[in-house]
Amino acid sequence: MATDIEQRHDTAKARALIVDDEDSILQLVAMALRYDGWEVATAATGAEGVEKVRSFDPDVAVLDIMLPDFDGLQVLSRLRSEGYLLPVLFLTALDSVDDRVNGLTAGGDDYVAKPFSLEELIARMRALLRRSQLLRDQHPDPVLRLGDLVLNEDSYEVERDGQPIELTTTEFELLRYLMRNPRRVLSKAQILDRVWSYDFTGKPSVVELYISYLRKKIDSGRPAMIHTVRGAGYMIKVAE
Repeated sequence: MATDIEQRHDTAKARALIVDDEDSILQLVAMALRYDGWEVATAATGAEGVEKVRSFDPDVAVLDIMLPDFDGLQVLSRLRSEGYLLPVLFLTALDSVDDRVNGLTAGGDDYVAKPFSLEELIARMRALLRRSQLLRDQHPDPVLRLGDLVLNEDSYEVERDGQPIELTTTEFELLRYLMRNPRRVLSKAQILDRVWSYDFTGKPSVVELYISYLRKKIDSGRPAMIHTVRGAGYMIKVAE
């Protein structure tokens, strides 16, 4: 399991894993990150990428979606199933809206299309690190409670009325943001900025999709906690 990012940064460089089957891209990104002060590991296949996460324990992973053995979405699925919660950025030539939605739906934290800017890629990786660290720094108490809904930021466990609820990483981040702002209407733009850490303007379906996922898991068969405020956004409050 990955160690806390803030603890790692007190003693060493941030670690990045780059998984891509194009050697030129692999070497270019690795060189740029090392120059920027990162410690870097690389992999050219999905299987090698999974093994590198286990042995290298990166703070951030950059995954190509199209790999020779199994794709980046499957890599991410295997990592999440093993309990690795590190931020993941997809780097791929697939650039349609559906491709982006699929990558984010699978639990990815960001998405950069090829061809890409090295400066933008590194900036987004830094943003993922900052978000992970700031969330802990600003909220030292790891347990959020709202009525019978409980979220533990350290263990990534969620339960309602004592019943455990399994969430993907992105679902967890969305619920965490909502619970930190109870009875406050959050716009789609605010949610995109805070949960995905960058402006995804023009793709509101991503927020709608994840709100629907959360409702099915949090509110199904129970009094509703997640509410739509027409024309304004979404809000969570104690069920009446």
